[in-house]
Amino acid sequence: MADHQKKSAKAYQTIWRWHFYAGIIIAPVLLVLAVTGAIYLFKWNIEDFLYEDLYEIEAEGQQTSPSVLVSNVQALYGEDVAITRYRPGESAERSVEIGISDNGVSKTVFMNPYNGYLVGEINDEERVMDIIEKIHGELMAGTMGDRIVELVAGWTIILVVTGYYLFWPRGKFTLWGTLLPRLKKNRRMLIRDIHVVPAVWISAGLVFLLMTGMLWTGFWGDGVQRITTNAGVGYPPSVWVGDAPVSEIVTEDVAEVAWAAETLPVPESVTGEAYIPVTLDDVVAQADRLGVHSSYQVYFPSGPEGVYTLSAFPDRAEDEATIHLDQYTGAVLADYRFDQYEPLGKVMAIGITLHKGLQYGIWNQMAGLAICIGLLLIVISGLWMWLMRKPSDSMGAPKALAIHRIKWTLVILIGFSLFFPLVGLSVIVIFLLDYLLLKRVAWMRKFFNIRQEEQ
Repeated sequence: MADHQKKSAKAYQTIWRWHFYAGIIIAPVLLVLAVTGAIYLFKWNIEDFLYEDLYEIEAEGQQTSPSVLVSNVQALYGEDVAITRYRPGESAERSVEIGISDNGVSKTVFMNPYNGYLVGEINDEERVMDIIEKIHGELMAGTMGDRIVELVAGWTIILVVTGYYLFWPRGKFTLWGTLLPRLKKNRRMLIRDIHVVPAVWISAGLVFLLMTGMLWTGFWGDGVQRITTNAGVGYPPSVWVGDAPVSEIVTEDVAEVAWAAETLPVPESVTGEAYIPVTLDDVVAQADRLGVHSSYQVYFPSGPEGVYTLSAFPDRAEDEATIHLDQYTGAVLADYRFDQYEPLGKVMAIGITLHKGLQYGIWNQMAGLAICIGLLLIVISGLWMWLMRKPSDSMGAPKALAIHRIKWTLVILIGFSLFFPLVGLSVIVIFLLDYLLLKRVAWMRKFFNIRQEEQ
């Protein structure tokens, strides 16, 4: 029994040590993700407020045709400006958005569909919520930032699992200190409960947000995309009118589309001297006939063989649609909607709209906000606990033997590493750092509280 308790204590210390260091290292990024995530949940509310003068117009008579609106934009900005997309207003009081590329600068031009006049413009790079999204998704650091966010998300899941092991009552279950904070205890106990209690409540939702958020990452997310496509659980053959195209261009390269459609190959329009491109009016009329959700955007062909792409990426996953049209005949080449998604695709589509706070409206936003606030409490209280007990000459981490002495802990870490390759790479780096440097330098051994190996 004593030997068992000794092994259990060593395992506890080892888990605590990994939980401690992982928490300290990723805390700054978690704070950024929690704050930006909480803001981004209300993206559409915030943009409606910020850009009210651009969005809202008065309905007054007959609307100008889409082709005329595009011609007006071309006349205003010059023939050299490329028209990239068109978004009709979702209601009679909403302006039309026309995307342009002006000397390499992406802009959104807002037009009044009733009188054909310019309402205003926005430089897409300067949109407040797009900046928030870049901070949240890649820390404004491109590919490196994307990898850091993915790594932090993977380690956060490990923190959730190890946190349950560390803080769940060992004896009889108690309501206070587990599900409710002990407000009348001393300050140290209260801070501990502020760290633990929110984690118990939000951990399932937090893991869900982490997993669905990682679908956008450039390494793990792209890997999941490739696996689902190669395993035949991506887009089905029924999407295509005729044979599926053999194309190196995928839909995410030409349009912003739903996750399930990102790897959909882009077909080619039938070319020839006798073919005359259809008008934007024809494309919009086709979208109406096909019953595409009113929030759709039309992405223009990128060349003679390119296609018009209709992309509806609305609040509810069930309303998503990705449609490719021949630019000369207007014929439907591919029509991909939620009902055609494979089961895995449907789960992921709904997961993404839940992650963004869209699927169930205000209730979805409030649930996401509660998770973000809970995460802030967990991180801040964890840092506070550390600073309260941290010695002046060391990090204050618990002592522990090398992790290879706790066999089941190593198995769990290997399991996480296989599922999250970047986490696995970081574990290897930590082992090498521990073995080659920290254990061999006296002051580092003391600072990081590394115990000499026992026989």
